[in-house]
Amino acid sequence: MTTATTTTTTASLLETSLLRCGPTSSSFKFKGKFESPGKHVVRTLRDWRIRCVSDDPGSRPDLVSSRRKMVVMLSTVQLLSHLVTPYGSKAADIYPVMQNEIRKVVTKGKAAGVLRLVFHDAGTFELDDNSGGINGSIAYELERPENTGLKKSLKVLAKAKVNVDEIQPVSWADMISVAGSEAVSICGGPTIPVLLGRLDSTQPDPEGKLPPETLSASGLKECFKRKGFSTQELVALSGAHTIGSKGFGDPTGFDNAYYKILLEKPWTSTSKMTSMVGLPSDHALVDDDECLRWVKRYAEDQDKFFEDFTNAYIKLVNSGAKWKKL
Repeated sequence: MTTATTTTTTASLLETSLLRCGPTSSSFKFKGKFESPGKHVVRTLRDWRIRCVSDDPGSRPDLVSSRRKMVVMLSTVQLLSHLVTPYGSKAADIYPVMQNEIRKVVTKGKAAGVLRLVFHDAGTFELDDNSGGINGSIAYELERPENTGLKKSLKVLAKAKVNVDEIQPVSWADMISVAGSEAVSICGGPTIPVLLGRLDSTQPDPEGKLPPETLSASGLKECFKRKGFSTQELVALSGAHTIGSKGFGDPTGFDNAYYKILLEKPWTSTSKMTSMVGLPSDHALVDDDECLRWVKRYAEDQDKFFEDFTNAYIKLVNSGAKWKKL
């Protein structure tokens, strides 16, 4: 497939996705343009201003109804992202190089820490002012109490990044995003495609932006809403705790055991061992009817969990990203 054909196909796919994004009572207008052959097709939300314009001329435009709709289009384009990316002629080779180098240093035992890096780097995003997000700023935030233990995970990835940078320099934001995807795959989870081209921040993000572990379900939903995530996406992303030392089944197996064990509520037991399972924010999910509905769904259907986790992860590693421009 030529680059020109790729660009045309991408445009067609996006237009099709756009028509599926919102209510039939609205007309959709694409604000922006597709780049000429050889240019990077996928840009930031600022560069691709897709607005949902109501038939009422006096109504206020709403960015993609909500930014959740952008995931549909980003997921479509990622199938073609290796052919049209911001890394020039070496772009087709750099993604597999990153995967290979990451897998040399990230074992199943280290996967949970690497995946946690993603959440703590991207989790500072705030939708209202478009601040924080996936930008590599975690490198400046390792001394914060909420990031305890992440220094080791970043050092692990640094070994891989040195080798990748010798072929083509990549940002920490890209490295962390791809590493989290590989961590999930290494542990038996879904294969998650990651778009490349994020820029790194040169300073830390503001403090106090990560969801506290002690939040109630209502607090969690409100916090994730400010970051542009639905209740369903909150519950799907929480499934990342299925790996690691939180007590949800096999610590190196990415599956739906997290949800099955949540339904058992082992922390209510008098046994000291089972009472240590999970965090307060995990326990809160089964005390909320809306969250519980998705916990039950994922406990029954691992494929559905994998599908929804994939979409939510892609959205997470694009949250607040600033992108390279050719």
